[in-house]
Amino acid sequence: MTAGTFNVPVPANEPIKGYAPGSAERASIEAELARQTGEVVEIPCVIGGEHVFTGNTVDVTMPSDHGHVLAKVHLAGPEQVQASMKAAMEAKAEWEALPWSSRAAILLKAATLLAGPWRDRLNASTMLGQGKTVHQAEIDAACELIDFFRFNAKYAEEIYAQQPPISPDGTWNRLDHRGLDGFVFAVAPFNFTSIAVNLPTSAAMMGNTVVWKPATTSALSAWYGMQMLEAAGFPAGVINLVNGHGADVGDPVLASPDLGGIHFTGSTGTFQHMWKTVGTNIAGYKQYPRLVGETGGKDFILAHPSADAEAVAIAILRGGYEYQGQKCSAASRVYLPKSLWPEIRDRVAAGLAEFKQGDVRDFSNFVGPVIDERAFQKHCGYLGLAAQQDVVAGGKAHGDKGWYIEPTFVRVDDPHHTLMEEEIFGPIVTVFVYDDADWEGALTLVDTTSPYALTGAIFSQDRYAVERATQRLRHAAGNFYINDKPTGAVVGQQPFGGARASGTNDKAGSALNLLRWTNPRTIKENFNPPHDWRYPFLG
Repeated sequence: MTAGTFNVPVPANEPIKGYAPGSAERASIEAELARQTGEVVEIPCVIGGEHVFTGNTVDVTMPSDHGHVLAKVHLAGPEQVQASMKAAMEAKAEWEALPWSSRAAILLKAATLLAGPWRDRLNASTMLGQGKTVHQAEIDAACELIDFFRFNAKYAEEIYAQQPPISPDGTWNRLDHRGLDGFVFAVAPFNFTSIAVNLPTSAAMMGNTVVWKPATTSALSAWYGMQMLEAAGFPAGVINLVNGHGADVGDPVLASPDLGGIHFTGSTGTFQHMWKTVGTNIAGYKQYPRLVGETGGKDFILAHPSADAEAVAIAILRGGYEYQGQKCSAASRVYLPKSLWPEIRDRVAAGLAEFKQGDVRDFSNFVGPVIDERAFQKHCGYLGLAAQQDVVAGGKAHGDKGWYIEPTFVRVDDPHHTLMEEEIFGPIVTVFVYDDADWEGALTLVDTTSPYALTGAIFSQDRYAVERATQRLRHAAGNFYINDKPTGAVVGQQPFGGARASGTNDKAGSALNLLRWTNPRTIKENFNPPHDWRYPFLG
């Protein structure tokens, strides 16, 4: 055994590689892209450390070239789902009893592996399978995930160090931060590899075992992520990878008496359905499950008449269209004053005209495809609505080879138009132009139009206007930006999450999230217990 008060190395954000032409990292990622493009991977479930190939498979195709099969995913049936829960429960006692520093060491090793030999594998699979450019993959699958590993280890140390400040003479008060009763069900989205892998590992850091269901469309990067976690030293059964369609996995898991918590990122409707199911089953659980969810967004940019028009235009171009708007934080609704509308309109249109869209393996492309045919068809419907309005740029769809929706910028006269209210999750940004004198009305629109409250940005050079917006919009966004785009939260800098219909706001990338995966126990030890039942007042 070892003895000592151990301190996790002080974390720092992972530097972002540039992948410039002629650079070593450019050559390395291109070689890995070629390798992964040239093979079809068989992706198993991983249950109790065993790789399970069920034979019931679906194809993972490349969004940039939907005729190209990247992998065959073996889907779990009822037997595998039950086995995953059993494996998680069997691994729980030994994993929870492991010193927290040993669990932290596994996360730190995973960070080191990802910063080194696994970086290209995760980045390339994210590019090919999820349609991200190399820059978007780098900031997601590499940098943010490395940051999650390193910072979560440090946050865990800080949580375990939180102890009762007072122990009167003759006593010692302590706090034992246990894992939850039961297992955690981690349900991941397609759009961020970092989120997909953080959902199970953050809960595991605090002594929990996990059943992990990634999105099928991002199964390739999840599989590489799972292999990396195995290489880092996660014991068998601690994280069980279960591929499958939502209800096929979710229904039996939510029915399990051993469900201890849900760590979810995805659609609002799915999370609400899961919450309702948990409520229906509440009397059958051995404990009240913890529900942590980050769901949808209808994220805003609001410009004051004093705003820097060029900065607003860049925020729209980057915040609305990077990764084809398939970010929970992506700018989707914009409010501009009449005085700035012509300049911002022209700057955005000029930027969109310069965008190149196409296969992410061509590094000159700024915009790629949407994730799959289902998303493509949904966005085509929104383009139909846009065609009835003032389309400034874009407006077309091209699905012959890849799932391409043109970056579209559209103006509406009704601030409650469908395009201003519904989450689109694609490269369609809608603007409403307000009268310069109606700043208060614009603030009211921003605060009341959407049921969501995830991210938002305001632009102003007037400090009074900044302060007014900051107060009026206090509950409109969990991540609020002043003179910056509403995307790009960084672990250790801007903990991420929103409220209202956007989720439980438990702030991924902070100690606040890890606290949700602990079940504290107070311990009082009395070194000199009383030997007489009588109190002094009885004398």
